[in-house]
Amino acid sequence: MKILLADDHDLFRAGLGMVLSELGADICLVQAASLTAAIHCAEAEPDLDLALLDLNMPAMNGTAGLRNFREQFPDVPVVIVSGSDELSDIQQALDAGASGFIHKSTSPPVMLSALRLVLAGGVYVPLQAMKREPAKVAPPSPAHGRGWASGLTARQMEVLRLLAVGKPNKVIARELDLSEGTVKIHLSAIFRVLDVNNRTEAVLAAQQLSLDLGVAPRH
Repeated sequence: MKILLADDHDLFRAGLGMVLSELGADICLVQAASLTAAIHCAEAEPDLDLALLDLNMPAMNGTAGLRNFREQFPDVPVVIVSGSDELSDIQQALDAGASGFIHKSTSPPVMLSALRLVLAGGVYVPLQAMKREPAKVAPPSPAHGRGWASGLTARQMEVLRLLAVGKPNKVIARELDLSEGTVKIHLSAIFRVLDVNNRTEAVLAAQQLSLDLGVAPRH
């Protein structure tokens, strides 16, 4: 998998590169420090799977640079990685064709889940945008409306919280004193209620619903 990472801060690129390595053993990272360099890299690497662009790096000019990149490379999904949490920046980036907007303070597990969603063809909208003005920022799927949250039981929410921190079925079963078969049944129900197809989409859908996934149940 080949990923273009464009940001004008060397230290940030190095740190994010370590996170991106968790996406798979075959990750090939192409780096750039400006939009101009990013375009040159994309021209030289026609098989890019994903591009991560900083909104404020040299030559970017905000979403104008994003539109420029998308026009030249329409088949490459682009995720904006930015220090801005302004709703207007998020909405303008999505309107300009970004497949996601990730704040630079986002935790590695959430960032990886977001990128997996984008790589699967989805769109990631950050939780802070949904919390502040959910009516103004469209979530990845119209099926993920807030009304779906009421369909999850307390036990399913416990399973979902553990799922959100990367626990496998075996560990979830042990921590909740359930059989693995029962955990699988709960996961199937969660997928159905949230209208998703896998674990990553379930966690992201729950985040879009502003469900509290930050604290795993105590034992």
